[in-house]
Amino acid sequence: MTLDRRRFLGSLAALAPFTVGGHAWAAPATDARLLVVFMRGAYDAANVVIPTASDFYYASRPSIAIARPDAANPASALRLDADWGLHPALRDTIHPLFAKGQAAFVPFAGTDDVTRSHFETQDSIELGQNLDGARDYRSGFMARLARELTRVRPIAFTEQIPLTFRGGDPVPNIAINTVGKYGIDARQAALIQSMYEGHALSAAVTEGFRLRDDVQKVISDHMMEASRGAISPRGFELSARRVGRLMREQFNLGFVDIGGWDTHVNQGGAGGYLADRLAELGRGLAGYAEEMGPLWANTIVVVLSEFGRTFRENGNRGTDHGHGSVYWVLGGGLKGGRLVGEQTKVDQPHLFQNRDYPVLTDYRALFGGLFQRLFGLDANALDRIFPGVRPRDLALV
Repeated sequence: MTLDRRRFLGSLAALAPFTVGGHAWAAPATDARLLVVFMRGAYDAANVVIPTASDFYYASRPSIAIARPDAANPASALRLDADWGLHPALRDTIHPLFAKGQAAFVPFAGTDDVTRSHFETQDSIELGQNLDGARDYRSGFMARLARELTRVRPIAFTEQIPLTFRGGDPVPNIAINTVGKYGIDARQAALIQSMYEGHALSAAVTEGFRLRDDVQKVISDHMMEASRGAISPRGFELSARRVGRLMREQFNLGFVDIGGWDTHVNQGGAGGYLADRLAELGRGLAGYAEEMGPLWANTIVVVLSEFGRTFRENGNRGTDHGHGSVYWVLGGGLKGGRLVGEQTKVDQPHLFQNRDYPVLTDYRALFGGLFQRLFGLDANALDRIFPGVRPRDLALV
């Protein structure tokens, strides 16, 4: 259900219970907060949480690999441990959280859906159901979670109610921003080109803007489909503090989706398209953490994507649809500062179907373990959320 924005925002001033679809949602009975951040489009996890100890990684990505940690090289990976590094675009945002034990990464995580279809796999994750039966599109896993919690106050920061919140009582939703735009628009680009007219750099400037437009068109054509109307990373950056304020004051169970991660072409390495999007996402998440204030100690943020990408770069200096991914878990009370979950050697023999990261940690088991710790749910409640799935407690909370 979509609420009138003005009427909805006006209601946020009051802390009294509010009504959606005839259901009265009471104020949260617990300080615990959960925000799920869905990166629609399948982000390239191997270039974000980087297997720096793997020679195979560097051989597989001659154009886009991130250099091994080197204090003298600002474009190199940021050290996480002896085997892993973090993309330098997250130097001032996520890396400090990791250093404080407020961020952890779960490599080789994902779903057993192997269609490599954005839509099929996004649906699989949001539903949280077994793949060997008929799908019930009226039962998303966050709706089932809300049903199990006492005095829960859920919200979706999306244009439409996401699949994960369908079923059960109606949940309010609000679109938090619009798709980000170029820093330099067409009028400004024309002005810059006129300034260089007759100059030796004129051809290079014109070609630069032409290439930018061509790349953006190719990227946008793919990403608009894969993103399903999700907010851009830049839009999230601009809106994250508002999201934090709402989650701090009014809601304790939230979902936001962020598009723009389908990097088939010219994704870049330490700089470039993916690096810019990561920087925006990192600033948004850091702003959200700050806005939560003391409640950050009782907050968990899970950042995930429908699947990872091919381990080897493609002929367009990008990556294609893959399988296993890396999930992020953030929170002020987290037992983080480490990589958790089952791991394997990053080399050719251990790739899934000789192309992708394998999935060693099922996302439902990961969420089940977090729900158990964060909300104190028992085995019966967890089985109603993820039927037949054994929770995996990674001792993050």
